[in-house]
This record gives sequence, structure tokens and C-alpha cells, in this order.
Amino acid sequence: MSRPSYLTWLKPTVGVSFENNLLTVGAPSSFHSQMLQSRMINLIQTTATKVLGGPCDVCFVLSGATPQSPPLTNTAGGHSSRHLTRGTGPAPDYPKLNPKYTLDSFVVGPSNQFAHAAALAVTHNPGVAYNPLFLYGGVGLGKTHLLQGIGRTFLNQGLNCVYINSEQFTNEFILSIQTKKTREFRNKFRSADVLLVDDIQFIAGKEAIQEGFFHTFNELHNNNKQIVLACDRPSASLKYLEERLLSRFDWGLSADIQKPDQETRLAILSAKAASLGSPVPADVLSFIAARFSSSVRELEGALNRVFAYSDLTAVPLSLELANISLSDLLSSSNRTVPSSDQILSEVASFYKVDGRLLSGNRKDRLISRARQTAVYLLRETGELSLSDIASTLGGRDYSTIRHSWTKVTSLLKEDPDLRQEISAIQEELTLG
Repeated sequence: MSRPSYLTWLKPTVGVSFENNLLTVGAPSSFHSQMLQSRMINLIQTTATKVLGGPCDVCFVLSGATPQSPPLTNTAGGHSSRHLTRGTGPAPDYPKLNPKYTLDSFVVGPSNQFAHAAALAVTHNPGVAYNPLFLYGGVGLGKTHLLQGIGRTFLNQGLNCVYINSEQFTNEFILSIQTKKTREFRNKFRSADVLLVDDIQFIAGKEAIQEGFFHTFNELHNNNKQIVLACDRPSASLKYLEERLLSRFDWGLSADIQKPDQETRLAILSAKAASLGSPVPADVLSFIAARFSSSVRELEGALNRVFAYSDLTAVPLSLELANISLSDLLSSSNRTVPSSDQILSEVASFYKVDGRLLSGNRKDRLISRARQTAVYLLRETGELSLSDIASTLGGRDYSTIRHSWTKVTSLLKEDPDLRQEISAIQEELTLG
């Protein structure tokens, strides 16, 4: 076999089990499984027979599946169906879950601890504890990781799990109408034990899609099937989404994921470096953690670039190398972000209150409004994590800070005066 063919098709596979002369091979995607089945099954079986010293059969599954269990059929009791590919036939239709995204590999910190705990609770008591679970947060903070981690846990429990993003749901819904296969579409989603939907915000404004999802949601919820949704904002901030859907999103539990603080960013980078199998100097990790704070995706991308630069230039990892390899990213992200002191001073000036009161415990109406506005601006304009904001405002409780940020985010939809106040403060910060 040529090296490119090996690297493309065989290297990503993993041995799952060998029982009763059946070798089960895990493939990273359904497409890989189809290619191995159609083009390489004879070679693999012949080679495996030589290595094992006796005849054997080979089947392919998506990595992480547990095919050795007997096939299950859908029943009213909520059992799921699984299919093996043995010898010939189509590849199994398993969820397309990234094997790296597990609940165990998720790095937990103050910014995501609540969401991770909710995810674990759901896997221990599906359909009962927190149904639906609504995960929300900005881009690249770990929503998809948690969502797929939940899915992989359920898959390993033998449940019929459907993972999809809202764009795929939309495309499949439209295609089912065009091809007159709406019954098959309904059966696919409504026979699931677990439905995981990523980027649910994208069904906003699509009335027919919302109608289809509404009935799917009701069918699953009424049958105590677990639903987990991921969104880039709180449900209260979703525009052009039907009220009946919004009310259902609030039936269970909403859990937010915020930007990671410095300690969590370091932990994420350390875990990523360990997975890449190469030690990274502590000063390099600290440098990246300090310069890239917007998202986990940004952090990992920066570390990957440093690794690649070191590998391609054959130069050892060092702080100097990190500076050189990340220079263009650092310059593009060098926009001026107001400090926490600047934001608190501007808020105090706008509301004509003593700035020290923002970190105090007074709860009269004006001080409370100024304090909540400060929380929002520290988060959105100052780009601080909620835990950092809690420390900035006198060591307040994290949940209190999260409540203030969520409240202001929701009020901005319906309170024009608050919108005008925040806009005016932001303008002063920009001019300053």
C-alpha cells in the first residue's frame, strides 16, 4: 500500500474489539467506513488473517461505538437501534462525533463549571434531570465539546443518539419535503432517545423549520427523551423565534459558558500540549494564555501554530519562537480594550455616583443599575471573564455576577433607555 493511502485511510482507524473471530475496526467517519468497506476489505481481511494466524471477519463502526452488544430495536420502551456493517452493505449511520470531544477531556474552570456539571447530571438521568438542557455562550468556548461529550456518553450507554446542527436540520427538512420523504424525516428524529442540536439560533426567522422542530421537540419531550440544545446567546435574547419554542427552551435548565480566566486558559493549553505529545516551556504557555483570551478555539489555534512553526523550521520551542510565529495574530488583535478602571470610572461618571459604591453592597435602585451596567460593560467591552469581574467588584459571588450580566443582556431587548445609556458610555470609552 502506498504511504498516502495508508495515512489517509488506515492510520486514523483504531481497534475496537476482537471476539469470536470478529475484528471490529473504528473509523473516524461514515465516509471512512464506506471507503474501507468498498475498497480495502479484502486486503484488511487477508492481512488480519495472517497476523492472527487464523480466519477472521472484519466489520467497521464509527470510533467510539460499541458494536459487540446485540442489536436493539426501537420500541415504546425507548430502546435504540444499532446496525453493524459486516462484509458487505452500507456503513452504519452513527452520529458524527469527534472522538476528542468527551466529558472527561473537557477542562473545567469557574467559567464553565456549571455547564459541565449540568452535562454530567443529564447523562446520569436522561429525560428526567434538566430536560431540555440549554447550553449557551460565545463562539469557541466549548459548547460543541460539551454537546458531543454528552452524545458520546449516551452512545456508549447504547442509546440511539442524534447529533445535528440547525443548518443540517433545515437542509434535511427541506429535502424531505422535496423528495416526499417527510415520514422518514420524522421517524429519524422522533425515534431518537437523545436529540442534540448545535447552533439552534439559526432556526430563528424560519417559520416552517420552527414548526417542524416544535413538533419534534414535543414528541420527544412527551416521551421523556433527552434534548440538549446549544446556542450562542441566552434564550431570552433570541429574536424572531416563536414564543412557544422559547417557552419550551426554558422548561429545563439553562447553563452558560463564559470566557475562561487565566488559570483555566493555562490548564487548557497544558492539556492540549499533552495531547500533542511534546513538552512546552511554561513561559510559552503563559505567554499564549495572556495574549489570547477570547476563546478556547483561539487558544488552541495559537498553540498549534507555534508547534507547526517549530516543526517546519526545526527550531526548539521557546518564548522567542512563540513571539515570531504569532506576530501577525498578535498585531491584528492589538486593538485597544479599555481597562476595568476606565470602565468603572466612566460608569460612575455617567450615573453620577461614587465609583467605590460599585464594589460595595448598597442596593438602592440607582447603584444597582449602575453596578449591573458595569458588569455588562466589563464583560462585553472590557472582555473580562465573569470570574475576573467578580474579583474586580470586591470579590462578589460568581453566580451574582452571572445573573447581572444575563439580566442586562435580556433587558437590552425591551428597554430603550438602557440601550441608550450603555451606548453613550461605550462611545465615551471609545473617544477616551
